[in-house]
Amino acid sequence: MDPVPTSNRERYLKKIQAYIDRMPSLSTTVIKVLETCNDPRASANDLQRIISLDPILTARVLKLINSAYYSLGVPITSLARAIVMLGVNTVKNLALSFAILENLRSNRHFSVFSPDDFWTHSLCVGVIAKSLASVIGHTSQGLEAFFIAGLLHDLGKIPLNRQFPEEYHQAWELAEKDQDTLRHYESKLIGMDHCTVGSMIAKKWRLGSTLVETLSHHHNPDVSSEADRDFVLIVSLANRFANYLRIGNAGDCVTRIQEIEYLNSKVGANWTMLYEMSENVLDEIEKAKIFLEIAQKG
Repeated sequence: MDPVPTSNRERYLKKIQAYIDRMPSLSTTVIKVLETCNDPRASANDLQRIISLDPILTARVLKLINSAYYSLGVPITSLARAIVMLGVNTVKNLALSFAILENLRSNRHFSVFSPDDFWTHSLCVGVIAKSLASVIGHTSQGLEAFFIAGLLHDLGKIPLNRQFPEEYHQAWELAEKDQDTLRHYESKLIGMDHCTVGSMIAKKWRLGSTLVETLSHHHNPDVSSEADRDFVLIVSLANRFANYLRIGNAGDCVTRIQEIEYLNSKVGANWTMLYEMSENVLDEIEKAKIFLEIAQKG
């Protein structure tokens, strides 16, 4: 198959850029939350003051901490206590994920694959990434950061799916027929892949270097920045293992065992560890669906 002509690629790129430019900006509250969490002098009290001015975000934080996802057993009604229990970084990641999911979860964004399958795959990657980070002991950025990165890693597929349904459907069919990656045919037919588009989204919303690197390089983690490479490798392994388990479907029908084995060697994991994690993945996905429910219903 010949590469997409340069003129078409430029037209597609302009259309995607216009679509991303039209995406709603993050709310003032979420921006202030991110700024506060990135300030080393900020405290949980500073964060509480910001979130308390936004009743919707307050309700979301309290709903999440009282859900089966955290399984605390004792009802938490105080926002200040919830923030202390969750930790500043976790609250930052939660606020960010709710804002993004609220903007992109609508079924109107999907025309090629099922939104339920897409989000189930995304949740699966998040659950596995968080479990891997815990077992390996990679906790410097907080376990929740791995879950959120896994949940959001395929965001770039949504604008491609929405804007180019015919080309995207053909890319999916060719990938399945040839047992090749969807990413390969995204580039062939549209001139860009979901990693490129994901990077554009992450930069628009100023999601920070770790998420930019994850969305950009979860299919080629070896070229991610040295500072974020260990993080991206874990999410990359989680993505491939989720595809191997065939839980959900975001368009990737091929799983190369040698890639999983390579990533195992890079992050210090093994098949036994992965299989032990897989025993609880479905239960953890059910708990994690609260993220989608909160983003949709508030």
